[in-house]
Amino acid sequence: MRAVRSKDTLPELAVRRLAHGLGYRYRLHASALPGKPDLTFASRRKVIFVHGCFWHQHPAAKCSDARQPRSNTDYWQPKLANNVKRDAAHIARLTAMGWKSMVVWECETKQLQALGKRLVRFLGKRATLSSSSSELGPEWTCVVGDRETVAHG
Repeated sequence: MRAVRSKDTLPELAVRRLAHGLGYRYRLHASALPGKPDLTFASRRKVIFVHGCFWHQHPAAKCSDARQPRSNTDYWQPKLANNVKRDAAHIARLTAMGWKSMVVWECETKQLQALGKRLVRFLGKRATLSSSSSELGPEWTCVVGDRETVAHG
């Protein structure tokens, strides 16, 4: 399991590119906050966790990545259950500290347009970068791997 990354995973990079492309600025892996959120928007007091569907047991029935292992279940079931319990504790602590949290699941990063709308709803109005940015209109493009998404704000 040494090869399993905790930072800079493909789903996390997709969310980071999307948020940056939408005009949001953030900090990465704030160690001062419970759970070291993947993206931290300090001025908004909001954080985003990007969870792998398997490792964090995505509860959605239609997510095929959140399957339960069939072998070595004595090892895997407690391990995955502890991950879910720890995630809930981190979000509860953040909420008690006055932060709002959003969880983005790995399978959600495959639909960038829907995810972009969800990010905008969660993060709220974004700051304009410059006076010339308003001339660009409400359209934005995000490229992740070989997928390119053009959306209208």
